[in-house]
Amino acid sequence: MGNKAIELSALAVKNITRRGATFVGGVPGLVLYVHASGVRSWILRYKISSVRRDMGLGSYEDVTLANARAAAREARAKISAGIDPIQERKAAKSALAAELDRALTFSECATKYIDAHEGSWRNDKHVKQWRTTIERYANPVMGKMLVRDVGLPQVLKVLEPIWRTKTETASRLRGRLESVLDWATVREYRTGPNPARWKGHLDNLLAEPGKIAKTNHHRALAFEEMPKFMKALRGQEGAGAKALEFAILTAARSGEVRGATFSEFDLDAAIWTVPADRMKAGKEHRVPLSKAALAVVKAQQKIAVNQFVFPSPRAAMLSDMTLTAVLRRMEVDAVPHGFRSTFRDWAAEKTDYPNEMAEMALAHTISDKVEAAYRRGDLLEKRRKMMQDWAYFCA
Repeated sequence: MGNKAIELSALAVKNITRRGATFVGGVPGLVLYVHASGVRSWILRYKISSVRRDMGLGSYEDVTLANARAAAREARAKISAGIDPIQERKAAKSALAAELDRALTFSECATKYIDAHEGSWRNDKHVKQWRTTIERYANPVMGKMLVRDVGLPQVLKVLEPIWRTKTETASRLRGRLESVLDWATVREYRTGPNPARWKGHLDNLLAEPGKIAKTNHHRALAFEEMPKFMKALRGQEGAGAKALEFAILTAARSGEVRGATFSEFDLDAAIWTVPADRMKAGKEHRVPLSKAALAVVKAQQKIAVNQFVFPSPRAAMLSDMTLTAVLRRMEVDAVPHGFRSTFRDWAAEKTDYPNEMAEMALAHTISDKVEAAYRRGDLLEKRRKMMQDWAYFCA
């Protein structure tokens, strides 16, 4: 549209009121278009491959005549160079939109990663730990940064202050940073190697966690003290004391006992089946009940108020401090989890039961993949005799 038009002045253009297009001159194809509503806008008309194109240059109120002519000249220069300015503008807008879609902060990526994976994690506590460590340690350093800009300096700034003082937390946090950054790479929010990876990278900059972490063992009673302790425990009242007694007799974790429901028990077969979603390893665990453990459950069944075997005074699940409170009242320097160690020491030092049988009783995960593949059964009946011997010892 290279129409030769008279080059109108700014005043002449201002006075244009006729609906439709008026060529204003100065640059071929520059038009002031008056819409039916009275709104006026600048348009550059040109042809690409014999196809007419109308390129908007802005509204009359926002763009002066001089600026409209300057923009039109720039567009004409691109057309002469074989570039369609409308397509170029669309490509720029598309690139900007794609760039904005990729411009996520580390905090946003961490939230999206957790939301995407929390359904596969074993419990709410694990999800909370993820959110808490990211919020407390990582976000103050890199939370507001675009995830594509997170590098080794930021990772070290997060980890180094707590690597020696809170080694276990720092080590887990490093793994979480690595997972979030890997996720961001796959989602194309960042490129390049992961600055939080350990092998061949951070292992050259930070001390091996296992060599600097302090091992905090759960306080436990010596197994020789168990008969005296169990006699005193059975003199205590309340669901907390009964739950602790049952936890000791079954070598189970506190959470597994506190959440136990009557539907999990086959009293005729003397078996307690803890479902996978309540186990630390996420795998169903069968527990053979000794006579003493079975008696505890039957006694609780007689006074049952709901589905929980050991309900709280408000008929809810016992809190995680209830069993600890029992030990404090008894002035015993131990924690509920420590009795699992007591059981393990007894099995190792006072019996001939194989180590793997005691490990099964404790529902420990088998780290050796070959051994795990061949160990298909759970030695239930053999463990039944071991748990009965443990109950006899405690009595």
